[in-house]
Amino acid sequence: MTYYLITGAAGYLGLTVTKQLVSSGVAVRTFILPNDPARRYLPDEVEVFEGDLTKKESLQSFFSLPADAEAYVLHIASIVTSNPEWSQRVIDVNVGGTQNIIDLCLETPAIKKMVYCSSTGAIPDQPRGTAIKETDHFDPSVVPGCYSQSKAMASQAVLDACRTKGLHACIVHPSGIMGPGDYAQGELTKTLARIAKGELRLGLDCDFNLCDVRDLADGLIKAAEHGRDGECYILANNPVTFKQFSDMAIGAMGGRKIRIFFPIPVVMVAVKILERLAKITGKQPILTTFYLINVARNNCFDSTKAQTELGYHTRPYKETITDHIHWMKEQAIV
Repeated sequence: MTYYLITGAAGYLGLTVTKQLVSSGVAVRTFILPNDPARRYLPDEVEVFEGDLTKKESLQSFFSLPADAEAYVLHIASIVTSNPEWSQRVIDVNVGGTQNIIDLCLETPAIKKMVYCSSTGAIPDQPRGTAIKETDHFDPSVVPGCYSQSKAMASQAVLDACRTKGLHACIVHPSGIMGPGDYAQGELTKTLARIAKGELRLGLDCDFNLCDVRDLADGLIKAAEHGRDGECYILANNPVTFKQFSDMAIGAMGGRKIRIFFPIPVVMVAVKILERLAKITGKQPILTTFYLINVARNNCFDSTKAQTELGYHTRPYKETITDHIHWMKEQAIV
């Protein structure tokens, strides 16, 4: 019997992966935090295990499989943060937790393949005009912010285990995520809600790289089926400007059109002033320099390898935005 073991199954991407696998009829085990309120969204068909990624012993029952079983591990769980400052908790979960998953995969004969869900943030930036491709080495010192650094460290741990210990694993690097099912209401969903309510009058002259969560989930599953050991795969889309994005959103749900988009360098000057004021007042600024650095980076990623080897694909932005908004209406977010 074939099992899929999914960490982070109550999250945005993990839940979508879980639902797709359940609909295909395979046996699914999920690993989530104790008392995770998002557990209620998991399909009834899945086995649910609770524990802490940083405690290897709490993962033992999750990896205890019948003698005749074979299994694939999709390690999606991580702490995502926009705070660039070093966080030991982020490192403990994203790096230490990944090492525990690696060790248990090596110790469990039934595991056929591990897929580690990294991030495009773990890959060093390139000048605009150059498509960013996969790398075979990760250096946390050349990527900004604790989250990206933790993903680089964990990605390198997976590659090292493949090269020196015989781990059967590959890595996927999703870019931004959007589409139905964002129950935690992340920044993109909040932005769409502000556009719908006419609260967003000004925008940034920047672009993003966003993928439909359903296409990313499909890419992860296909990586388990077809990904080569020790290889990395970028799961991304074409960049979309904030103006294009907002126009498509307004076209799908109505609202006030955003007509003014400020260049990043201009906004950067204002944000640095706001950050100084924030240190005095103790209030969090609306934007941060780290956020602006991220949106100003090169968002052109090359997914050719994933398309060729995995059969990865992305649907049009308009379709994803429309479906995301329909889901938000169903959830009474807008």
